[in-house]
Amino acid sequence: MIENKKLKMSLSENGCVSNLMLKNDPFEMNWVIDSTYLKGAEYNELDKLFGSFCITVDGKKCSSMEVVPIIKEEQQKTEVIYDFSNVQIKLSYDLKTRKEDLKWCVRILNKMKKKISVTEFGIWISFAYVMFRDKNVLKNIHNSAAVFPSISKNYTKLSIVRRDGQSENLGMYQVKGGEVSIGTYCAYQNLFFENVSPSLDGMLFHKMFFAGGYPENCRNNDWIYKHYGFELEANADKSWEFVITANKSQNEFYEKGLLLNHPKIEYTPLNIIGEFVRGSIEIPLDKKIESIKAWYKEEGKIKQIAVETQPDNKERKYKFAFKPQVMGEHKIVFTFSDNTEDSVVLNVMDRIENVIRDRVGYICDKLYTGENGNPAYAFEPISNQGESLGKVNLVLKKNLLGELDVEQVRKVEKCVVNYVRNKWFIDGNFKNPRKLYGDFYRCMDFEYIAHLFYLLSEFDNSVLELNDADTYLVWAAEVFDLRVNPVLHKDERGKEEAQMLGVYFLYINELLEKLKRNGLLGVYNEIHALWEKVIDRVDKESDSYKAAITEHYYDNAGFGPTAGALAQCNKIESAKRYGKLLLANIGYSNDFRAQNPDRWWEALTYMIHSLWGGVTAASAYKVFELLKDIDYLDASYRATAGILYCYDTNATSVSQLEKGMAASTYAVAGPHINRPDLSRDRFGQSIFYRDGGIFAKLFENDSQTPDWDMGEELVAYLDNFGDKTFIIDKKDTIEVINGSFQEIDSEYIITSFAPYISKYYYISECAIIQLDSKDGQRQISIKKKK
Repeated sequence: MIENKKLKMSLSENGCVSNLMLKNDPFEMNWVIDSTYLKGAEYNELDKLFGSFCITVDGKKCSSMEVVPIIKEEQQKTEVIYDFSNVQIKLSYDLKTRKEDLKWCVRILNKMKKKISVTEFGIWISFAYVMFRDKNVLKNIHNSAAVFPSISKNYTKLSIVRRDGQSENLGMYQVKGGEVSIGTYCAYQNLFFENVSPSLDGMLFHKMFFAGGYPENCRNNDWIYKHYGFELEANADKSWEFVITANKSQNEFYEKGLLLNHPKIEYTPLNIIGEFVRGSIEIPLDKKIESIKAWYKEEGKIKQIAVETQPDNKERKYKFAFKPQVMGEHKIVFTFSDNTEDSVVLNVMDRIENVIRDRVGYICDKLYTGENGNPAYAFEPISNQGESLGKVNLVLKKNLLGELDVEQVRKVEKCVVNYVRNKWFIDGNFKNPRKLYGDFYRCMDFEYIAHLFYLLSEFDNSVLELNDADTYLVWAAEVFDLRVNPVLHKDERGKEEAQMLGVYFLYINELLEKLKRNGLLGVYNEIHALWEKVIDRVDKESDSYKAAITEHYYDNAGFGPTAGALAQCNKIESAKRYGKLLLANIGYSNDFRAQNPDRWWEALTYMIHSLWGGVTAASAYKVFELLKDIDYLDASYRATAGILYCYDTNATSVSQLEKGMAASTYAVAGPHINRPDLSRDRFGQSIFYRDGGIFAKLFENDSQTPDWDMGEELVAYLDNFGDKTFIIDKKDTIEVINGSFQEIDSEYIITSFAPYISKYYYISECAIIQLDSKDGQRQISIKKKK
């Protein structure tokens, strides 16, 4: 073991890092995946521990597992040397040079008397991204981390965030060497169909690629990141260096980056065509900006425009802005006087109301099966899971907030009466649910159905065709009662699930209000009492974080809705406690797509997941409303930019989607080692059908559209950012969340990105104030401070 003032680490006999710990850590977290846990949980990935590697030289593949390394240990420093016939790989772990940090160096030496070609070189950096198979959820909270990558030509960094949101984290910073990329491999166990709960555990192994990473014939649409190999002249070497150091917050992560010569770049992740893109860059003392260029893809060609800068009021800080004329991803590249480069990736979309209009039109025109369909009056893709009804809820929400299309509403109504009611309930009896999963049903399905009925009850009777609004309200109440009332279930699973929180926190207050207003006091009192009972129990048990467990051993589909529900009920301390899990779960990165709520199951890699990412974003927003803490507002909007990317049919670096289509997941990793063809691309979970196993049971084929569980998250988005824009006082300037701004003489002109804008809020240190505006007012102006 070697150690310094802050860190201690040890290596195994084969040269892998077996233990990396922060001293004085009360939870004694091992920050790397270790062989002891893998063996105990019967995982076989012992070749993927931190420091293991594979390299392909002149077509010949070698692995660290093939040789016995030479390990040289000095005081506070260890070198691990792997000798092959053609190259030598040296990994150096240095706790001496920097008293509180780990300096990690990777060096490759060409031992040949000729030039060699390295087409692939990847080292596993397996930080503790683990969902432990342990019902003691505190282990998953205090001893596991999310990993948020920022990939750059010269300034790659990783934020390794402990999931509790309150203890120290790690940051890993590139300080020498050229471009790298970060891939992942997923190992998991899922016992869903064995009626086990929790049923899912697993982990991601991260791998840093210095060359290649993809199979020879693997092609995708990603034009943003490179994955070339390199050549080494005879007897030449090439090296990379990284520093691993502790931090206590997102801000400290970036401030430590500055100290390590990393520029600090702030940017707007989501932008609208024709409106200003804004950002800022703070540079280290020894750097000068040579140029800033925005790269984008138009009509199949990669193009660029120059971006102008101007000094900010803070020394070494500059503002940049430009007005994009093309939709799609934009890579903003900053070139410095020392020939190094950094970058950010942001998105430019169509107006969101157009995106929603096109999406709802696609659902109603292309996915509706109609009278002669099989099944009739349904919306494809068909699924037993209630999440598949989210798209139908979106149709109703758009017609409540935007332009009313009576025919769209009536298609949904026919779906409800002829398909939904009889599929999920025997003879349409809401007290007799159908066991769609063999010998059980899921209570979670009912919260989507109740929401669907409630939204139908919001329409005027002149719009409805088959029943009146009051009927749908009664149906909503009955199904919601089934969702939350354990007495109505015979099986133990049903009784347990009825007491779990879920996405119904998004609409329960509105449902209760309407039941009371319409005089349905019996069912109102019953549901209200059950709601208070659940919230009181979760509030009292918040120290144990029990609600963070669902079918997964640790799940933002558990702690996300829990935080949101607690916030809705003004449970301040427990909302703070669960809220910290949200802040640790929502990423921050130089790529807007890596700022999503951390999740892995549906893509088998770190990903954007539209539904659960969107629900997590909505939960963070609810916590912001209660605590008035801008960190939650900012996190919610960062996450939202990634969610909307799943609906963006103008994206250029991923597989194209037809107008109105959507894809439920985006794989952040490059490469996605389990499925390289899915690297940095969008898809639906059914694409794993061909891999067999549990996926062959979950899906009938892999040809259905990739949007089966999408929609509910856009309903949540419309309730939060759908009609609001926030202006934040930054003393000498402003920041706009869900909008952009221009500076003109003595005022700011703010343009909202909200699709159905009706409210502008001004946030200062003193208060949050709603500004005067009219419904639909796209722009407002405010005076600058003197």
